[in-house]
Amino acid sequence: MTEEYVLRCVLMLCCALLSANASNWLYLAKLSSVGSIRDEETCERLRGLIQRQVQICKRSVEVMDAVRRGAQLAIDECQFQFRNRRWNCSTLEAMPVFGKVVTQGTREAAFVYAISAASVAFAVTRACSSGELEKCGCDHNVHGYSLEGFQWSGCSDNIAYGVAFSQSFVDVRERSKGQSSSRALMNLHNNEAGRKAILSHMRVECKCHGVSGSCEVKTCWKAMPPFRKVGNIIKEKFDGATEVEQRKVGTTKVLVPRNSQFKPHTDEDLVYLDPSPDFCDYDPRTPGMLGTVGRQCNRTSKAIDGCELMCCGRGFQTQEVEVVDRCSCKFHWCCYVKCKQCRKMVEIHTCR
Repeated sequence: MTEEYVLRCVLMLCCALLSANASNWLYLAKLSSVGSIRDEETCERLRGLIQRQVQICKRSVEVMDAVRRGAQLAIDECQFQFRNRRWNCSTLEAMPVFGKVVTQGTREAAFVYAISAASVAFAVTRACSSGELEKCGCDHNVHGYSLEGFQWSGCSDNIAYGVAFSQSFVDVRERSKGQSSSRALMNLHNNEAGRKAILSHMRVECKCHGVSGSCEVKTCWKAMPPFRKVGNIIKEKFDGATEVEQRKVGTTKVLVPRNSQFKPHTDEDLVYLDPSPDFCDYDPRTPGMLGTVGRQCNRTSKAIDGCELMCCGRGFQTQEVEVVDRCSCKFHWCCYVKCKQCRKMVEIHTCR
């Protein structure tokens, strides 16, 4: 074993570790004590950023509050989409916020990277459209009349700016010189797939103008889909993600399906390198691996949220709890709704 070989192995390990922790910037969502990010000195104090991200922060300080909102948006959407799964995107008060679950090249990590890249693109684009940023505004490339005869007007979402910022900020660690490990390629692919979930589903919104609500003139603009729809799309891609491995084609390293019988993945699909753990048991050696003890389950479901699968065959316990709901709601003129409070007993099932 030569010294050169050992050095090469060490470098490859370092690259892999860097790529595995490329989501550390999500810790921005935990920094409520920092307040608004308004000056370059604040950039130096932000935990979770690598030096090149700090430099981007200093050059684009006004964008960073939108990035932080994007980090929180990614966490919230992950927790919604995975609310009925064994791993439910629980966060830690440390980095990475999802624990070691995202340091492995699993389908769950693929989802986290995709939704995170999408959330930054979404939040920055929304900040552009709302007039929050001086560097960008509405997309003025959308103008004139369409082939359908309506006039492009209003404020079209400047998704090109949001995507470009997401690429420069989120991808910076993987795009560093020498980052050609299989994990770096996986992260970059899933980052782009997340952004395409927005780009491929931009919609046209219109408003009619005319006497008594007629549509003599119709003005339209391009708008992003709701982020819940983006999350649904990426979750569907998670369910059909492709297991891949790295191969060399000529002088280029690429990811190809591990099973040659599977069709090649597209730019919009998610890819992963390693099989997922079962997430059944708490593992103190793996932060973020909390297990399913105490999780609520659905006794009648046969899906992953059902007690049999959620509880990993350990069984579940049932207890009756009192729930208070609003009921018998009535509208009163003008203008409020008054409801009664109804109490009922419901059964709650939790994993042993």
